[in-house]
Amino acid sequence: MAFLELDQVKTHFPVKKGFLLQKQVDVVKAVNGISLNIEKSEILGLVGESGCGKSTLSRTIMQLINTTSGKITLEGKELTNLSPGQVRRHRLDFQMIFQDPYASLNPRMTIYSTLKEAICQRHPKLAGNKADLNEAISKLMERVGLDRRFMRKYPHEFSGGQRQRIAIARALAPEPKLIIADEPVSALDVSIQSQILNLLLELRKELNLTMIFISHDLSVVRYLADNIAVMYKGEIVEYSKTENVFNAPKHAYTKKLLDAIPHL
Repeated sequence: MAFLELDQVKTHFPVKKGFLLQKQVDVVKAVNGISLNIEKSEILGLVGESGCGKSTLSRTIMQLINTTSGKITLEGKELTNLSPGQVRRHRLDFQMIFQDPYASLNPRMTIYSTLKEAICQRHPKLAGNKADLNEAISKLMERVGLDRRFMRKYPHEFSGGQRQRIAIARALAPEPKLIIADEPVSALDVSIQSQILNLLLELRKELNLTMIFISHDLSVVRYLADNIAVMYKGEIVEYSKTENVFNAPKHAYTKKLLDAIPHL
């Protein structure tokens, strides 16, 4: 059994028109029958143009959006059958890193408060032990390349790359087994992108993390991913080892994506 299994997952949204939007006339098939198996400690690159359904699929796996049909199974536990309360408890095992860290971080909370809240979800007893909590936050910050002296600062006091490191630290705080990274470097300068990508690779090796890395940038995905799934109009049109996708693409859409990569 694979670590994460998607079996014919569909996420459809009704579109209504007419007077006061009372008449249903169509359905947007954002995710339309996707099946994938992801192994433990694998990095899967999910690529495709904007609007193809990548982010909807990631939020469906996170159980932030309900599936229309199909099954999502994490380590043998079917997530699509869980109640909202059960989902909240199991979400400690799968966390998400968003594209814009500034939008995803609470501007009124210091980094200390943000990480404390995330750590105590997994270890509630730490909330009453200040010394151990401080040590846990310090180690977490250092793990993502931030100095512990900055823990009392607010998100606006950091650069974009530093904020993304904070977002990664928050995702790591509950000690998840699966990380979904939705375009985590697309808003960063190229030099900062490489630092964040190297950090993710180090964390995968150190913590044995499984990761879904979503991007429209094939060059970034090639550097990071073990396997690539190409998404087009809500479906996976190609799935293979990373170098196979680049050296011998099979689907016409994949070939168009590769042709669009700028070359010097």
